Amino acid sequence: MNLNQQSSGAQWQTHKQLMNSMSPIVDCGVHYVDVMCQMTRSRPVRVSAIGARLTNDLRPGMYNYGQLQVTFADGSVGWYEAGWGPMMSDVAYFVKPDPKGPRTARPVTFFYNGGPGSSTVWLHMGAFGPKRILTTNDSHTPAAPYSVVANEFSLLDVTDMVFIDAPGTGFSRVAGKDRQQAFYGIDQDAYAFTDFIRQFLGRQNRWNSPKFLFGESYGTTRSALVAYQLQRQSIDLNGVMLLSQILMFDGSADGPEYNPGVNLPYSLALPTYAATAWYHRKLPGEPRDLPGLLAEVEQFATHDYATALMEGAALGAERRQATAEKLHRYTGLPVDYLLKADLRINGGTFSQQLRAGEGVTVGRLDTRFSGPSIDPLSKQASYDPQASAISSAYVAAYNEYARNDLKVAADRTFKPNAYAEQRWDFRHRPPGGDDGDAVTNVMPDLAIAMKNNPLLKVMVLGGYYDLATPYFQAKYEMGQLPIPDALRGNIEFKWFESGHMVYAREADMKPLHDSLAGFIRRNASESKP
Repeated sequence: MNLNQQSSGAQWQTHKQLMNSMSPIVDCGVHYVDVMCQMTRSRPVRVSAIGARLTNDLRPGMYNYGQLQVTFADGSVGWYEAGWGPMMSDVAYFVKPDPKGPRTARPVTFFYNGGPGSSTVWLHMGAFGPKRILTTNDSHTPAAPYSVVANEFSLLDVTDMVFIDAPGTGFSRVAGKDRQQAFYGIDQDAYAFTDFIRQFLGRQNRWNSPKFLFGESYGTTRSALVAYQLQRQSIDLNGVMLLSQILMFDGSADGPEYNPGVNLPYSLALPTYAATAWYHRKLPGEPRDLPGLLAEVEQFATHDYATALMEGAALGAERRQATAEKLHRYTGLPVDYLLKADLRINGGTFSQQLRAGEGVTVGRLDTRFSGPSIDPLSKQASYDPQASAISSAYVAAYNEYARNDLKVAADRTFKPNAYAEQRWDFRHRPPGGDDGDAVTNVMPDLAIAMKNNPLLKVMVLGGYYDLATPYFQAKYEMGQLPIPDALRGNIEFKWFESGHMVYAREADMKPLHDSLAGFIRRNASESKP
């Protein structure tokens, strides 16, 4: 739970005036403890606090930062930071454990979305939190009022859950000199999340709990790094769950034309193009069943198509024509267009061109969705209809839940995204490497984590209609993961007939829950000698 204080500028001047008579931990503590009492429906039995003076711009004896920890009769522990001034961090939380047994006997799972620079509102309100927003299956959700219901598919039946917002998102803020450089990068971000998890385990006495990570999208990139970084601090995980995986950015269907000579993205995206064209009824001939179609396309993508792309300018006219005709069969795009594109179609182009004759763009995160093209003459999609279709519902639902149920201050602004991707440092120093070896590939990190802990289990999940992180790319990455054959049995896969946010399709909610709950139960119990 985010309960926090931070100030700068004119507000900092106001707080300095207030600190002539009262510290922030006293001023805020009364309200925070009251919220904790409401959430636990229990009474406080022990309070511990510390104060710190982080600036000399105060009267003698006054401090502008404090921590307070409250233990309740039911075993719950609330913790918060209260600080006034531009030097403050902006993070605090509240945890309510399962009242049926000791907290250390319960698994704890850390959840986060990706972006990079996204909050975790999507997993919290769409998938696993106590409450869930209802959205339409593959079209734009009507505007407010939205429907929020008790979530029967929450994972609280098998694990305690910690939803972590990336720095600068949600109700958190980053502050201080070079604050963006401190957090906005592959390695910087991973260090911040690793440090948070380590501190959480200590402050909540969860060292002996079974521990799991759940990352979605860029969150899977983060999970590979965090699993490795936690091991370096002697913290083994029981399992890692990767939803809509991307570990190797050279395989992305977003902008591969800027990396000529690397043809892998076109092959890895092709099965998703086929699934999308099948869904929108754009494939020539009689409709085929989806699993059979995808198996056929995967075979073509990794053999004849990959070979044709590798030949480049040496590819003969006859084979070029045959390849274009096969691509037409699997994508629904015109043969002439495919030839003009040199047999290479990136994700944004496919989204724009599949239904271009109707003036319709299909989604990126979930290609089942579609909407009017912003510019019918554009080569590539100008927006993502899926993101436009559901984002308002998620943000509204979480704001209402946070303020009405969790009692977060009404004057705090919730930020669903820090829009950090354009400023993100994608250079990653691989294990054992140095700055000169910087690459955007975290497969080595996950591989070393699995070698260091040969009992670590990994579950990979994805949707057939995800064009942001195609499911076939995840299969390819895991097939290329540099681990011995003896460890390949530690990886399991689960695919769904949905997109990036598998939970956006109501029919997949129960299978998703059951797959994850089974994974957690198996690997929490297997940790016992």
